[in-house]
Amino acid sequence: MPQALEPPQTTASAKALSGVRVLDMTHVQSGPSATQLLGWLGADVLKLEAPTGDITRKQLRDIPDVDSLYFTMLNCNKRSITLNTKTERGKEILTELIRRSDVMVENFGPGAVDRMGFTWERIREINPRIVYASIKGFGEGPYTNFKAYEVVAQAMGGSMSTTGFEDGPPLATGAQIGDSGTGIHAVAGILAALFQREHTGRGQRVNVAMQHAVLNLCRVKLRDQQRLAYGPLAEYPNEDFGDDVPRSGNASGGGQPGWAVRCAPGGPNDYVYVIVQPVGWRPVTELMGRPELADDPEWSTPEARLPKLGKMFQLIEEWTSTLPKWEVLEKLNARNIPCGPILSTKEIIEDASLAANEMVVEVPHPQRGSFTTVGNPLKLSDSPVDVVTSPLLGEHNEEVYAGELGLGDEELRLLKTNGVI
Repeated sequence: MPQALEPPQTTASAKALSGVRVLDMTHVQSGPSATQLLGWLGADVLKLEAPTGDITRKQLRDIPDVDSLYFTMLNCNKRSITLNTKTERGKEILTELIRRSDVMVENFGPGAVDRMGFTWERIREINPRIVYASIKGFGEGPYTNFKAYEVVAQAMGGSMSTTGFEDGPPLATGAQIGDSGTGIHAVAGILAALFQREHTGRGQRVNVAMQHAVLNLCRVKLRDQQRLAYGPLAEYPNEDFGDDVPRSGNASGGGQPGWAVRCAPGGPNDYVYVIVQPVGWRPVTELMGRPELADDPEWSTPEARLPKLGKMFQLIEEWTSTLPKWEVLEKLNARNIPCGPILSTKEIIEDASLAANEMVVEVPHPQRGSFTTVGNPLKLSDSPVDVVTSPLLGEHNEEVYAGELGLGDEELRLLKTNGVI
């Protein structure tokens, strides 16, 4: 059994994944989002970077010569080492890191790690217990070598064709379902493989494709694609249906119709999303000053309302447009009507409840002072999370290479001089 590296003594010893070493060979977003989540759960995540660093350290910078928010918000709770894996000594060090790790994660282009000389067969030979996870754009087939980006995955996973309004172009969602959505799927696979290892003693390969993850998140649209064979989709506001599930604006598309209705004073985010359940119709009619519609056979039943959802929400909007969204929200909630305000990014970052729930957190940073980021959405009662700042490039080289791998000071100096670290 390979000897595990001893992680530094921190509060991580009380975490769910305490004692699990993750060799993080990821970059940009899909991989780092996965390994950050593992770090939040208590794993010792060792981010291995080329001597030039993860490309996102320099992308979309807001402060010159300081790691970008792009990087810092995806790489908290990790340690950073640099290594040129194209050199022979670099390959030897990588071999030792693989030998001492529980999990290895990469999201390079197809075949990149194989070309380094580290095929799955070789990795398994070095460490039979390792869980080796790869995030790619696509599975095996005609798309395998396509370059994968967030919105490309949305385009090819079913999201864009079903997002937007009927008379408009396909739209991307602001939620990063292609990158971070895939990262979450990867974490599920890694945790399952670690659990299975407890029974088999063997590691295994975990493969997750961005297109596949987006498709999994769009399964209700595949549900509706099959329902189309039996006629129009009554829950959709669309009048015409072809062979494909149409874009349906802000319609919920589920069992209960919903829509975003405008509120005063009419700003870009002055909207409340309202869902009209059967039991909610009467109180809605009272709120909008049209109580007679509660018993009108043209409006009183869900079956009567479905063919004219557009008109129904127009009537509701005639009321909501006269009031601020928070007042609309208060009145709807008082009557137990499902609803939610459209929150802007500014409102979210200033939301006291999200701060209290540690979902919006302020993190000290040695160069930028501090930054605001999201916290861990997985709340484990016995594994509390402290969000720790992202590491500086190579910040932990000496700690890992000297303190844990036992390399001498002279070799470290030569490795740096020769561009190996």
